Amino acid sequence: MALLDSLPRHLFSSRGWGLLAAGVVSLLCAQVMGRRDLLALGVLLVVLPLVSLAGIRVVKPRFRVYREFSPSTVETDSITMVRLAVARTGLGTGRVIMEERLPPRFGESPAFRFPARSASGGTSRYEYHLRSGKRGQFTIGPVTAEFTDPFGLSLHRHSIDDGDTLTVTPAPVELPSTGLAGARGNDGITATRTRANPSDDDVMTREYRHGDPMRRVHWPATARHGALMVRQEESVTTPEATVILDHRFVAHSSGYGSVFGSPGDDGSDLVTSDTFEWAVTAAMSVGAHLAELNYSLRFLDAAGEPAFHRSSSAPEPDNEEYSGAAGLQSIAESLAAIQLTGPHHARREHDAGRREHAGSADPAQSVFDDRLMDKLAAHRMRGPVLALLGNISLAEARALAPAAGYAANAFAVVITDKPADCHDVLEALRLGGWRAVAVEASTSLPAAWMYFDEGDAAMWTAAADVRRGAEVGR
Repeated sequence: MALLDSLPRHLFSSRGWGLLAAGVVSLLCAQVMGRRDLLALGVLLVVLPLVSLAGIRVVKPRFRVYREFSPSTVETDSITMVRLAVARTGLGTGRVIMEERLPPRFGESPAFRFPARSASGGTSRYEYHLRSGKRGQFTIGPVTAEFTDPFGLSLHRHSIDDGDTLTVTPAPVELPSTGLAGARGNDGITATRTRANPSDDDVMTREYRHGDPMRRVHWPATARHGALMVRQEESVTTPEATVILDHRFVAHSSGYGSVFGSPGDDGSDLVTSDTFEWAVTAAMSVGAHLAELNYSLRFLDAAGEPAFHRSSSAPEPDNEEYSGAAGLQSIAESLAAIQLTGPHHARREHDAGRREHAGSADPAQSVFDDRLMDKLAAHRMRGPVLALLGNISLAEARALAPAAGYAANAFAVVITDKPADCHDVLEALRLGGWRAVAVEASTSLPAAWMYFDEGDAAMWTAAADVRRGAEVGR
C-alpha cells in the first residue's frame, strides 16, 4: 500500500495501478514460464487501464457552473456566502469529486461530491462562507472535477469553469462627529447667500410680494429701484468635500522593507505599505462619514488626476465625483484594489531630492502643481479639502500649501514612520493655511480625526486667516 500511495494519483486510481502491476507481473511470468494464457492475461491487464485513461480524456463530461456571492462585495473581516450551482450538460454518469479552488489566504479549498444528495432537476447546489482580513480582488474558483471511468481504473481532473472575482473593500471606521466640515444643518445642507460661481438664482433682492414680512424689506435696494424690494431667500446648496489621496510609491516607502506585496497570479496581492493602508482606510472612513452628512465627494490624486484612474477595481476609473449611496459604493469598490503607483526604485532619489531642495521648491515637480490647483479652483470654497499624504518632501509641502486657499477648511494628514521628522513639512503646510498633523500607521484613525478639533485653537485661527488672506489676494 505504501508503494501504491507513492504513485501519481492524477492518472490511475489504486485499482488501476494494481491492474497495471498485475499485468506487468503476468507478462514477466509468461516470458519465464512460456505460458500463452499468462501472456494474454498480462496484455489485458495492461491495456484495460490505458484504454480507460484514453477514454475519459476523449469523452469529457461537461458541466455548467453558476456562482453567486452574497453580498456581491464584502468589507474586510466580514463574511460573504458563496452559492454554487452545478449542472451536467453533456454525456456522463456516476459520481464526481469536485473542488473549489481558493487563494491560500482563504484556507483549505472546499470539496464536494456531484450530484449532491439534495440535487433537483439535474442541478446540485452548494454553499460555503469566506472571510478576508485584507482588501483586494480575489479569483474564487475555478471548480475542478475529478472524473473516473466506469471501472474506476483511471482518473482525470480538469477545470469546469473560469472562476469569478470577489471584491473585498476596506471597512470604514466610524468617526466621531466634529466641526471639521464647517457650518451645516442636521441634514447636511448648507445655507449660503452667495456662491463661488454666481447664477441667476443668487439674486440678493426681489420685488415685494403680498404677505412678505416687512423685516425682510431691503431699503437700499428699494431706494435704488424706486419700488419696494425684499431680501431674496437664501439659496441652498449641497456641500462638497474633496479628498486628495497620495498613492505614490515614493511617498509611502521609508525603505524597501516597509512595502509589501506584489501582483500575483490571482490578482490578490497588492503593492502597498502600512502607511498606505492607513490612508486607504481613512479615505473610506471619511467618505462614509461625509456621505452620511449628504456631502458630495471628489477624489483626486497628488497630480490632480482622478484618484482611482489606476485602480483595477474601479467601476469608473476616470470619474472623480461621487454622491449618494451609489457613489459611496463606487468609492469602496475603487479602493478595494488601489495600490502604490510610480517608480519602485525612486526612494533614494526622493530622499536625495529632499536634501537638495530643502531650501526651495522645485518648479519642475509633477505633483501638487497647476493641474491640481485648477481642479481645486473650479470648486473654490464649496467645502473642506482633506489631503491624505505620505512622507512628502519640504518642496512638495510648499507646493501644496497654497491649495488651502481654495477650501472652506483644509486638513492634511501626513502618514509616516517618523512623525517627529515632519516638523518642517507641517510648518510649511500650516503657513499656507492647512491644519496639518503627522501620524504613524499605528495611530487610531478616530484619534487623528479628533485632533483637528482638539488642536491648538490659535493655530487653527491663524490657518483660517491665511486662507482668507489668500482668497482676498486672488
